[in-house]
Amino acid sequence: MIEIGKPAPEFSLKNQADQDVRLSDYDGQWVVLYFYPRDNTPGCTVEACEFTSGVEEFAALDAVVLGCSPDTTRKHRNFIKKFDLKISLLSDPDHKVMEEYQAWGEKKMYGRTFMGVKRSTVIIDPSGNVAHHWRSVRAKGHAAKVRDKLEKLRSA
Repeated sequence: MIEIGKPAPEFSLKNQADQDVRLSDYDGQWVVLYFYPRDNTPGCTVEACEFTSGVEEFAALDAVVLGCSPDTTRKHRNFIKKFDLKISLLSDPDHKVMEEYQAWGEKKMYGRTFMGVKRSTVIIDPSGNVAHHWRSVRAKGHAAKVRDKLEKLRSA
């Protein structure tokens, strides 16, 4: 269960370079962890490109941006190359981390119900606690909202 002020679930996932990435690797730093359904789809591309456009602003706020989807690391590499993305993408093919972060569950689209990724974002503070959680987001403009929220959290 994701709760503001509580420890964020630890994870270990492969990034686009097939390297293990753990939440604990970022102790002492802000982490923006966003979950998205699939590489190379319109909404996911918009979101990844917007986070990439703001990556220097996030770095200036001592924050790293990590995207996470069920896609393979190979698909992530192709997605990064195609759009010149400057963020790390994590692979969670069995959805275990997504389930812990409440980013995997029942969805409804076009009258049918299925299990899938819930587009959502979590900001994790330098102590490893959940600072903010968007349970459902629209891709366009979301990166700017995350950056604004991060600025407020840092100055609080």
